[in-house]
Amino acid sequence: MSVEGIWDLTVSTPIGRINAVVELLRQDGVLTGIARGAGEEVPLGDLTLTCAPDGDGDGDGLTWKQAVTKPMRLNLAFAVTVTGDALAGTSKAGRLPASKVTGRRRATGVRTDGEPRP
Repeated sequence: MSVEGIWDLTVSTPIGRINAVVELLRQDGVLTGIARGAGEEVPLGDLTLTCAPDGDGDGDGLTWKQAVTKPMRLNLAFAVTVTGDALAGTSKAGRLPASKVTGRRRATGVRTDGEPRP
């Protein structure tokens, strides 16, 4: 399943909800991404897509790491399940409790061939 596109995320943390935008794309066959939110833009690291065992493309796993400095300096590890244009999972920052993550893919963004949509 293709996960490329622009995703609007909501992370429900103990200090409140944080909205972010994650853009996923393929460059030279490699899945890459960036996250934008709280006035900063950070690259996604260790981005890994695992296909559903039944091969139907629903419920693929997606993990990544990112470092943020706002609202505080944290190293985050995300683990989500992508089903169609929705995702859900968790974000973890060290020993802090996991935070719930939800997201929706925007109707516009990046096509599966990597070219921008008109």
